[in-house]
Amino acid sequence: MFQAVLKEVVENTEGGLATLLMDFEGIAVDSYSKPGAPFDITTIGAELSVVLKSIQRAAEMLDAGAMGEVAIQSEKVTTLIRVINASYFIAFSMTPDANLGKARYLLRTRAPEFLKELA
Repeated sequence: MFQAVLKEVVENTEGGLATLLMDFEGIAVDSYSKPGAPFDITTIGAELSVVLKSIQRAAEMLDAGAMGEVAIQSEKVTTLIRVINASYFIAFSMTPDANLGKARYLLRTRAPEFLKELA
């Protein structure tokens, strides 16, 4: 189930490269990468899980509410992270010129499917 939705998000976003469902401990549940993707999405997710924990702690300390979405843009890749629940997130990496709006929409609208399966 996860693989089909992960693939749909990547294939339906211009510039999409790879996506991943992971827990906040850095353990991948499932992933999808386009052939020839220039990096390993699992490594990106594991490294970002550490950063996400720090963001969660900061949001709690500031009484800002739960973290929902984080975008990290670098020279070669943009990674959008959507929190599914307290334990899991989706990371979606794309080219810097990708359609970020569509990526955000697809992750937001597909998140309930992941949540249902993870419950």
